[in-house]
Amino acid sequence: METDHADPAWAIEVRGVVKRFGMVRALDGVDLVAKEGEVLGLLGPNGAGKTTLVRVLTTLLKPDSGSARVLGLDVVRDEGKLRERIGLAGQYAAVDENLTGLENLTMVGRLYGADRRPAKVRAAELLEQFELVEAGRRPAKTYSGGMRRRLDLAAALVAKPPVLFLDEPTTGLDPRGRLGLWDVIESLVAGGTTALLTTQYLDEADRLANRIAVIDHGRLIAEGTSDQLKDQVGGERLEVQLEAGADPRAAARALVPMSDEPPSADGTIITVSVREHRGAIMEAVRRLAEAGVAVDDLALRRPTLDDVFLALTGHAAEEPREQEDEAA
Repeated sequence: METDHADPAWAIEVRGVVKRFGMVRALDGVDLVAKEGEVLGLLGPNGAGKTTLVRVLTTLLKPDSGSARVLGLDVVRDEGKLRERIGLAGQYAAVDENLTGLENLTMVGRLYGADRRPAKVRAAELLEQFELVEAGRRPAKTYSGGMRRRLDLAAALVAKPPVLFLDEPTTGLDPRGRLGLWDVIESLVAGGTTALLTTQYLDEADRLANRIAVIDHGRLIAEGTSDQLKDQVGGERLEVQLEAGADPRAAARALVPMSDEPPSADGTIITVSVREHRGAIMEAVRRLAEAGVAVDDLALRRPTLDDVFLALTGHAAEEPREQEDEAA
């Protein structure tokens, strides 16, 4: 590990981290920083290196080279102190199914060194915060997937850690469960918690993260705010739905002057990146009418993070699978 001093401005600081598993470089020289009180979204498909990086930052794996610090503590030299100051919630709820919610959280508190009474008080606070009071005296095996995930997140917060690692926390949840967990995460961050969130859900990164880092095949390939990443793909796009029988080639020719890039055609849908969104729809209607092209619908839209991921990696973001296929 390197011995340079940590920058106090960063809650999370990763410099040139490499982690190998045999011939595979799961992390290939990753540089990453996160400020105190922000959510850094780590976006990438299965096998990109997201979970490996989280395991390095939470002292579960030692990097082969490079340095990593959390709150100024080195993940190798200061692993004992660091574990007391971080929380980890993963895509699989790490709860004892035979214990009640209250017993699970009390047990975690005892593992952190708290006496039984304070541990039980803290457990009750968290059950209330995560809307699990009524379920708190039932075995965890009776919980729904969303309830287990909330209990797991509560367990990660027993020691009130200033930094929280969320490794695909909403994988497998239904839409309602995802939205509920998003609300919880947002309230934690509003209270000053720093979070590193790994996800394959582009809408999740768009909503929760102050900044987003895109990782693919162990390398960081882009970083910035959601808007900054979207700007890399281009400005707003005009989508034109032609009426049946309309000539797509004539439509594309008519719209050429509105963009620096040739319009693209997919059946009866024409897409064109527009230089100026103001008045773009009216101009497109006029040009298409002059060309004698009948239109069914027009709409302007900004690039999504799906577009960004495709442009940066050359492939679409994958849907989450049942098991993480990263090494380790």
